[in-house]
Amino acid sequence: MTSAPDTYTVATDGACKGNPGPTGWAWVGEDGQWAAGAIPVGTNNIGELMGMLKAIEDHADVPHLVVQADSKYAIDTYASWMDAHRRRGWKTSTGAPTKNQDLLEQLIAARDARRAAGLPDVVLEHVRGHRGHVLNEWADERAVRGAEHAAKGTASAWSSLGGLHPTLDVSAAPAKKR
Repeated sequence: MTSAPDTYTVATDGACKGNPGPTGWAWVGEDGQWAAGAIPVGTNNIGELMGMLKAIEDHADVPHLVVQADSKYAIDTYASWMDAHRRRGWKTSTGAPTKNQDLLEQLIAARDARRAAGLPDVVLEHVRGHRGHVLNEWADERAVRGAEHAAKGTASAWSSLGGLHPTLDVSAAPAKKR
């Protein structure tokens, strides 16, 4: 078995048909590996957080994981808000219940597992969505497909990891067919 690369970059994204509505999430790696999923009823923020969570979980053994996201919400949530919400007993700074607590708990667990394994924290990079960033465009394409599948009422997930689905050619952005 080959070891994981020392540094690996993935782009994440979420998509929602209506908000709330059928939701998709995705991550796409620099080598064309990818994963995506469908949630029958969710929000865009849920899609963004799921994309980030699955990218981190699916690359738990990568020493230096770089996660690129076009969602400042997802980045800020991971970087600072989730711990603050937990310290306040899952309340926002205004005292309202924290939205998406289940996902935040999973993100904390994924981060803490990396730390327990002696790995550095994930590096988060904000990229401007829909501006020609190839990995972001692919993550968006996969997330939109996930939301379209979710509109059929079925939760599901797909991945190129393990060879069940082909990798993507990330040397260029996806063709605009939608």
